[in-house]
Amino acid sequence: MSTAAPSAWRERLASPLIWHFAGCGMLAVLAIVLGARFFMDWAATSDRSAGVLANKQTELKLLEMQTAPLRGLDKRVATTRDEIKDFYAKRIPANYSAIESRVDELQVKSGVHLSRLQYTQGKTNNDLTEIELDAGISGDYPQIMFFINALERDRNFFVIRAMALTGQQGGQVNLRLRLSTWLRPADVPKGLPTEESLNSAPDANGANQNASGKEGRQE
Repeated sequence: MSTAAPSAWRERLASPLIWHFAGCGMLAVLAIVLGARFFMDWAATSDRSAGVLANKQTELKLLEMQTAPLRGLDKRVATTRDEIKDFYAKRIPANYSAIESRVDELQVKSGVHLSRLQYTQGKTNNDLTEIELDAGISGDYPQIMFFINALERDRNFFVIRAMALTGQQGGQVNLRLRLSTWLRPADVPKGLPTEESLNSAPDANGANQNASGKEGRQE
């Protein structure tokens, strides 16, 4: 029996069928190992691809948000230009005399008294020249408020720069008012004093008075 058993194992090992099964088993194990490795690599690649795709989608969304304000910019520019032209035509005084006449009309309508009115040429920006008005106003409080509100709501474009109470006696109020309007450079009268010339004058209370009142309002 002892000699027959090894002989039987040797015969089995020498059998091609045994080696065939063994080879098939090894191939199956190798296929399983390679399949598992391939699956892990594929999963990792899929995750990276998904991450890259998500990043690209995020970048695209950010670019869309950043460029959104630029869409239709040409149309908005054209619309803005038309609005500016319309504003100039409706709100900018046609000439220097239009400013004077309108201020005089509002003075009469409100009942206030302008004790002094000085016109000064300011800076020129965006095709318009600023015209500064410095006025002394006296009257009842309701009259003064009516005059100021009328200026702010007027068709001509007036901007209140500053107001300062200079005195009060009974029901009369004295107020210093500074405001601005604008003219096209071609409509600005020659010889109108500038802010620089007034500031450089040696006597602000003397020499500067030559640019006040009627003299400062000449075209």
